[in-house]
Amino acid sequence: MPRIPGLYTTRPIGGRAAYGARLRRPAAAGVALILAAGAAVWAVPQAVDSDVSLTVGGEVTLIGHGNGHGRGMGQWGAFGYAKQGWTSTQILSHYYGGTTAGKVDNVDVSVILTGETSVNVFADAGLKVGDVVVAPGQAVSLSGSTATITAGCGGGAVQSVELPRPLVSPITPGPSRPGPELLKMCGSNTTFRGSLGLDGGRVINVLPLDDYVKGVLPREIYLNWAEEGGAEALKAQAVAARTYALASIDISKPIDDTQNSQVYGGFGGEDPRSNAAVDATAGIVLNKADGKPAFTEFSSSTGGATDGRDFPAVIDDGDAISPFHDWTAAVSSDSIASAFGVGSLTGFEVIEAYGMGAENGRAAKVRISGTGGTVEVPAQEVRTKLQLRSSFFSVQGQETKPAIVAPPSGVGANAPAVPVPGAVPGIPPVTPSVPGATGDTLSQLLALAEAAIGGKFSELGGSSGLLGAVLGPVEATPSGTGAVQQFQNGSVFFSPESGAHALGGLSLLNFALQGGESVLGLPLEDSLSTLAGPLTQIFQSRFANGILEVDPTTGLATRR
Repeated sequence: MPRIPGLYTTRPIGGRAAYGARLRRPAAAGVALILAAGAAVWAVPQAVDSDVSLTVGGEVTLIGHGNGHGRGMGQWGAFGYAKQGWTSTQILSHYYGGTTAGKVDNVDVSVILTGETSVNVFADAGLKVGDVVVAPGQAVSLSGSTATITAGCGGGAVQSVELPRPLVSPITPGPSRPGPELLKMCGSNTTFRGSLGLDGGRVINVLPLDDYVKGVLPREIYLNWAEEGGAEALKAQAVAARTYALASIDISKPIDDTQNSQVYGGFGGEDPRSNAAVDATAGIVLNKADGKPAFTEFSSSTGGATDGRDFPAVIDDGDAISPFHDWTAAVSSDSIASAFGVGSLTGFEVIEAYGMGAENGRAAKVRISGTGGTVEVPAQEVRTKLQLRSSFFSVQGQETKPAIVAPPSGVGANAPAVPVPGAVPGIPPVTPSVPGATGDTLSQLLALAEAAIGGKFSELGGSSGLLGAVLGPVEATPSGTGAVQQFQNGSVFFSPESGAHALGGLSLLNFALQGGESVLGLPLEDSLSTLAGPLTQIFQSRFANGILEVDPTTGLATRR
């Protein structure tokens, strides 16, 4: 949607610096991270201020947080956590729950170069077309499947070569080739690693995966963070960018050099600081439970809580450092009415939110009313049509509290996760520290838990039932007396005393909001009611240390 002049203005709250919006994000989605019962620390939802009335016919003021879609890793949050001493592994574990780290070969990636219209190249050390060696001082131009070798850029034809695939390659193929072997465009001298060619009339750059990531990082993250205590954030970004590229290939999503994929600047955009981050994480990716690369999206700033979607939503305390953490937007009522086709605006309110973070948390659904009708739309659609920084917003003056609903992929932990021992070659294994549990007792507990949780999973219909697909392994809870496994729609908890019981929807969300295992203990019964369909009456969830009464109309719970 094109920007509408005067549609809204944004004002950072509290005098935060007005940084440019270089970071994003849109594109780019894991380390097995389960809801660590008792480890999550959630902000308790607060009602929206009601001392300012909603003014229809003038402007609607939105109180917002974050910049970008909020899915997966928040770049400013990663920087904040890195400054607190988190490693890149801990950062990735936090944002990309339900994934595990793995290693991949340096496979080739094909990138569409949207700013190039032809291939006319040279290399100081010479190059190759098919099996033909092109001498230094000569150049090559492509037309269809024909490569024409010329006496330098713009020189006379020396030889024509028919190619099964129209590609011009370095004299010595492979990653991290020296500067004289890199291909340069005639005229502009724009330099690229790997090969250059044509595919369906489009210019492409085919190069090793890690060489591609080196051309991405400088365009996707602030490089000066490396000198400001944020080197681990650059490493996390390298892993996310590498994984995102592989996930795109896996689903046959074309990769280009724009935000439709990841912004890529070729060799000329590389920087020693980001190259060091790529080399330090060489080949490391994040995989889903099925072993395929996760779709590791990332955005500039989450505003204090992620959106979830492919990964469990988490509180993002690291984002407090972001210049986009808090903002306001004044939007004209005429612009809102026009964007949603409701006639003259008579109402604009958030009716569902996730309950995590400031105010009522990230907005989920918005109701827009006018003289021409009423629509209820996802908050992300509101963000797009009104060109807001994010979907994490509330309406200043709204007195009716939105219903609190569970994020699409549930909730995750709010503490650094321990890497899976030995999961990534070259990364020292870390032994989980569980209070009061020796290696033998922990192994016995997890063996019992795997059997009991597996039985509960089957009882509830397996992957086609209420819980959905498995997202991670069985892991010990922080107390060391229980275990938990995360699924697409909930989690199953186990202890020898309570047995295996499943939580999902509002029950799981409020379990986390109320303090998890450290406050409530583990569940004594399944509580998946809201997964089976909408409820209108208060229901109870029983735990070892108390009972939660959940009101499905508001999404909130009281403990007794």
